[in-house]
Amino acid sequence: MIRATRILRADALTGGEIVDRVVLDHGDRHRRRTSMRAVGGLAFLLDLPRAVVLDDGDALVLEDGRLVWVEAAAERLLEIRAPSEHALRRLIWHIGNRHIPAEIGADAVWIADDHVLAEMVRGLGGTAEPVERPFRPEGGAYAGGHGQAHGHLHGHAHGHHHD
Repeated sequence: MIRATRILRADALTGGEIVDRVVLDHGDRHRRRTSMRAVGGLAFLLDLPRAVVLDDGDALVLEDGRLVWVEAAAERLLEIRAPSEHALRRLIWHIGNRHIPAEIGADAVWIADDHVLAEMVRGLGGTAEPVERPFRPEGGAYAGGHGQAHGHLHGHAHGHHHD
């Protein structure tokens, strides 16, 4: 099976033969090694030196130089807004206290759709509306640069309590 061993970031793409594309949700865009099947049927092995986050518009470089386009899939998210900048910062603090991936915009925050968190947000005076869009959460303070987000993509206990 042909392997994809490198990533060309969207801002570095200057050409090359794009032969297919993969449409991946946030969890599937954080990988090191896995078999993939592109939309057009091309099967290949993603085989990177370390786990990275693939971004919308990146390309995977196959061993023979061909490229496979990466597209971020639309996901069901909650779009969270607040009546003021202070109120939004307060909501961001409460969301962060739960250690869940969040994408922070200028006037909104997006998290995975969760009815319990939606009720928490509403109880704190914000709005939480379901939307369908690609999810691009923050990488975290210890991510170490582009594409190395930890992101809590796995279920595990932290050994401490969240109220």
